[in-house]
Amino acid sequence: MTTEIKTGKIYIKGVFEQWYRIPEYQRPYVWSKEEVIDLLDDISYAAINTPNNDYFFGSFVYQYKKSNAIQLFDENDLLDGQQRITTLFLIFAVIRDIEIKEQRKKNCQNYIYQEENKDTNTPARIRLFYKIRPEVEQFIDEYIRPENSIINNLDKIIKLIDSTSDISIKNMAIAIVVIKEFFEKNNNIDSFFPYLLQRVLMIYVYSEQLDDAFRLFTILNNRGVVLRHSDILKAQNLQYIVEDDRIKYAIKWEELESELGENFDRFLSFIRTIVVKEKARLNLLQEFENIYEPKEKDKKTGETKPPLLKRGKETFDLLVKYYSHYDELFENDNHRFTNGFEFNNLIFCMKTTLPSTDWIPPLLSYFDKFNSNEIYHFLLQLDKKFTGDWISQLTPTERIENMNSIIKGIEIYNSPFDLFNTALFDFNKNNFFKNIDNKIYGRQFVKNILLKLDFILNDNKTTKWSGFRQITVEHILPQTPENNSKWKIDFTDIQRADLTDKLGNLILLGRGKNSSQGRLDYTEKHEKYFSKNINTFPNSLRVFNTYQSQWTVNELTQNHNYSLGELKKYYGI
Repeated sequence: MTTEIKTGKIYIKGVFEQWYRIPEYQRPYVWSKEEVIDLLDDISYAAINTPNNDYFFGSFVYQYKKSNAIQLFDENDLLDGQQRITTLFLIFAVIRDIEIKEQRKKNCQNYIYQEENKDTNTPARIRLFYKIRPEVEQFIDEYIRPENSIINNLDKIIKLIDSTSDISIKNMAIAIVVIKEFFEKNNNIDSFFPYLLQRVLMIYVYSEQLDDAFRLFTILNNRGVVLRHSDILKAQNLQYIVEDDRIKYAIKWEELESELGENFDRFLSFIRTIVVKEKARLNLLQEFENIYEPKEKDKKTGETKPPLLKRGKETFDLLVKYYSHYDELFENDNHRFTNGFEFNNLIFCMKTTLPSTDWIPPLLSYFDKFNSNEIYHFLLQLDKKFTGDWISQLTPTERIENMNSIIKGIEIYNSPFDLFNTALFDFNKNNFFKNIDNKIYGRQFVKNILLKLDFILNDNKTTKWSGFRQITVEHILPQTPENNSKWKIDFTDIQRADLTDKLGNLILLGRGKNSSQGRLDYTEKHEKYFSKNINTFPNSLRVFNTYQSQWTVNELTQNHNYSLGELKKYYGI
């Protein structure tokens, strides 16, 4: 059954004369400090400079739900517009608590909460009811609903910014502090508040049927309203969950979303790759639509292929399972895999320097099937294959296809050793070696090769890389030495042109470059520059300790050959 979809324009005063529910399938409140400030600045500017003109504040989409025997009141389930309307809700709360004019305080409170009045049979109701999680409901009930609750609890609200793990509460607390500071600094509530109520305009769109509302939600997304694909996937999948379990699964989804933040869509793309094992050709929503309802026909039978995954519980359970794998592999201390930090350090190297994340789905797929059995050996093979293909200059499509072939191999073979004994991890070693033996400075892979050399030389049994504030590539023989420097004596112009950008002349530093010190003669550069900046990069320390007095063609060539030798051993060349 479909019903009419209704739309129209409404001013903020009218928006907050209605009642809204943030349903289970909605994403958290994620507006940042910058977005809140932009809103306040824009409305303030309009109120002063164009007070007689309307300010358009976007649209909101909701499902209108009439009261019934179970639901005592009419409700509007917000599908889109939650971020805007929640921010306005917080603005009302802050103005209520810092304003001295009683009528304005009362107006704000009416837009937040309706007090119970038994004489008139008026029930107590909050204008914006968060159904997502009880923690958010409790935050609103304690710090927003009561009058003066913000002023009386400001210190507690500020502490929540750092102490809470709930993304909605954290962002609401930040917004409250930002709004309060804005009005205290600008002292412009007298112009801002009437303009907000009377001139700030929104477009509403609603239907009484959930399916129609979801469809509209999707259409608006395709027309440019800022919604993530993951929001729509969540909404679509929650429709297939029985109502009694819907809150539970919505909370599971929100927890994943909170942990992964803006990387959640990327995580969903990993799951898509694991399920499909083919390169993505469409956007994320369309790809999942093809997973749920394949259009392709089986060449043998001529019948449409069966779904690769079912909507609802099966999808939610798959996401939860693979997030558990993701968290185990990327966020935990996996010392147990090797009785050392080899796994963690190689993961760090790959995440820091590889050009894409196409290697992550095979790693998740392997862990799902074989758990930790030979997982470090698999990661080594995966790294060599991915970087081997990349540095050998295979196209991105070829690299993706090779990663997907590994996922298919994981599905086929019953033991890690059967998998390792295939040709799935082979790469063009001749092209690989030719490219790392040539000039590599300026190539996309230069940091990977240098950090890989650090990984090879690192004591991975006892030393765990926890991240570097900055990683830069430094020439030992500078690119443009001074004319009167010793560099000009130790290297001819032809030698400099040939050797300057090669592996043997490059090291990593843990800070930004200093061009003036980078051009010092070697003994001064060694003492004044390298000693302070090489940090804990093992290869840089090796060069620093081995070559203390001079850097000529002989030292550079010797270091180049040593570095190549270590890489050849790692890559089995």
